[in-house]
Amino acid sequence: MDLSEACILIKDNSTSVLPLPDAFLEFLEENGLDSSIYVGLDTIPRYIRLKPGYEWQLTEIETELDCKLEAVDWLPGFFFIPSHIQIAGTKAYRSGKIYGMDAASGAAVMTLNVTCGDHVLDLCAAPGAKLCMLADLLGNSGTITGVDVARHRLAACRTMLQKYELGDRCRLFVADGSTFSLVPTRYHTDVKMCPTDGKDVENTFREWTSKKTWTNRKNAAKRKMATSVHTPLEPSEPDLIFYGRDSGVVGMQRSKVFHILDATESSSSGYDKVLVDAECTHDGSIKHIQKFEYWGWSTFQRRVLDPNRMQNLTCLQLALLTNGFRLLKVGGSLVYSTCSLTVAQNEAVVEQFLSRNPSAELMKVDSAETWRCRSGGIPLTLRFDPKTSQTSGMFIAKFTKNPA
Repeated sequence: MDLSEACILIKDNSTSVLPLPDAFLEFLEENGLDSSIYVGLDTIPRYIRLKPGYEWQLTEIETELDCKLEAVDWLPGFFFIPSHIQIAGTKAYRSGKIYGMDAASGAAVMTLNVTCGDHVLDLCAAPGAKLCMLADLLGNSGTITGVDVARHRLAACRTMLQKYELGDRCRLFVADGSTFSLVPTRYHTDVKMCPTDGKDVENTFREWTSKKTWTNRKNAAKRKMATSVHTPLEPSEPDLIFYGRDSGVVGMQRSKVFHILDATESSSSGYDKVLVDAECTHDGSIKHIQKFEYWGWSTFQRRVLDPNRMQNLTCLQLALLTNGFRLLKVGGSLVYSTCSLTVAQNEAVVEQFLSRNPSAELMKVDSAETWRCRSGGIPLTLRFDPKTSQTSGMFIAKFTKNPA
């Protein structure tokens, strides 16, 4: 039977109606999820984050939005506004003073406890809101490295960083997060840079520009041609599509920037903080689920309910978490998060990871004592859901790396 014919209409507390097919209701039941979390869609507020330093313009922003900005009492810098308010066309949004970000996503970033001087890795950086918040928290020291496999989505991250003037300490790589292995820029600051005597200028990074020089285009063509002759094809080198002036890249030779972090170096020279906000089915996101009213529930079945898709996805999530932990230095912190509410993509992935990585230890999130969330299925993990938190769904687990 076609899913569209088998749908059940679930009405919220206002006038919204969301059709949920039988297959999805069965999916929720199998995962121990209450379908009532998809009821009351219009009661879920919309969240925005105010860029630090613009607090004095709150009244002006409220006037433009024609609504009151009510502070989220458990998450600094976040405000909620009525769900019908659109911010994209406002001056405050276009000038980089505010951006949309769910409070649960903000909690995932806050869980990392980023401080000045940290070298941070965002292993699944697109679409960029978490990356911008990390850069904000980093302040005027340390660096942040953003990685994503989708070039167009990472290019959007680059646009956001420039729009919000947060890119000085950031570098962005198009790469597979499950195999990315480049050193943090801490390594670069320990390398004494020598004058190039003019022979290796073309392989030394100058200040970033969106326009590639003729030499850079020529070298890129050479590398592409060299790669194309290998049989089978070797994994492609990460593509550096952006770097800020204080990111540790300017003035460095290519061989240093693209230095591979080996097992010996990772314990002492790895990243201080790693965020793995992994690709998932997004079933915890109310707004994402609503989109399938227009895309069609057959598309939802293919993207979310298909068993092969789910198996491939959980394997990817485990691979991303494992690689992120490999790149973490001893004593550092890693946060694994998804906007799925299923056990398979959350607790099950965490359990598999812990069983294979004896140096990994779950950490308590102290600030969560005041957050509107509940405990996950594993002690010390967290779950946000629309009913409990008035946010989109989010699972959070925090790890540290102990000496081997």
